[in-house]
Amino acid sequence: MKLRTILILGVAAIAIALISLWMGQVAYTWFPPQASAESVLVDNLFSFLVTLGTFIFLGVVGTLTYSILFQRAEKYDLSDGPHIEGNVKLEIIWTAIPFILVIWIATYSYQIYDQMSILGPMDHAHHGAMMAAANADEVSEPKTEEIEKIQVLARQWAWEFHYANGTNGEVSSTELHLPNNRRIKLVLHSEDVLHGLYIPAFRVKQDVIPGHDIDFEFTPIREGKYRLRDSEYSGTYFASMQTDVVVESPEAYQKWLADASSATPAPAYNPAASEYAKRANATNWATVVPAAPPVVNYAN
Repeated sequence: MKLRTILILGVAAIAIALISLWMGQVAYTWFPPQASAESVLVDNLFSFLVTLGTFIFLGVVGTLTYSILFQRAEKYDLSDGPHIEGNVKLEIIWTAIPFILVIWIATYSYQIYDQMSILGPMDHAHHGAMMAAANADEVSEPKTEEIEKIQVLARQWAWEFHYANGTNGEVSSTELHLPNNRRIKLVLHSEDVLHGLYIPAFRVKQDVIPGHDIDFEFTPIREGKYRLRDSEYSGTYFASMQTDVVVESPEAYQKWLADASSATPAPAYNPAASEYAKRANATNWATVVPAAPPVVNYAN
């Protein structure tokens, strides 16, 4: 009887493990395409957490289900259960297992964060993110010897980007253009309140804090157009504070810089300013006046 119980538990554990592994792989489909080296690392961490969480969830639910179905008291049995004061082995087990799991998750999470190296220059190279990118489908290994530095200005409610290597000097835009497979260094600056730079396809997010210039690094690995949003509530029109992120080949990126640098700076269309102008005669509620539309070489 004991051997039979062990076999049943073993088969159940294997089944739960296989289902958990399958759920971990399915978790990759819940996100936008992996468009940065960091997204590969973040998705791997999330898949690991989903696998582990599924195993624990099914184990607990399975135990409860088995107890309800097969360990119920007989009908009309109102007697007390056996008096058990404690079990030292059981208490050690259910204390040790959660402790080990928490340490495991914390260690793995820190390793991922350390490999991403997204906050400014680190003493170590970015080998972890680069190797993850090399293993991703339809991407090539990023070139880490070159870093593209871009100034990012956040204000209520618009993004403005400044590139230092246009053929005729600095180039500015309201649409973020990035060369593929190049390490990108954004220097984030807020001119008014707290904002949040968030690109879901890159799996990166960073608060933009007034009075502080923050270095923020990542590596695009997939060409395409993605969306940048303000992840922090920054006032009435914060929902309109979003723009496109265009990842293109280094050659196309240099051509865009050359074309943009020859354009005369002009005020860009700003949804927040436009919405505010529509209610200029309204007096039923107060709001912060949006900043003037950015004057840039290129507007999306």
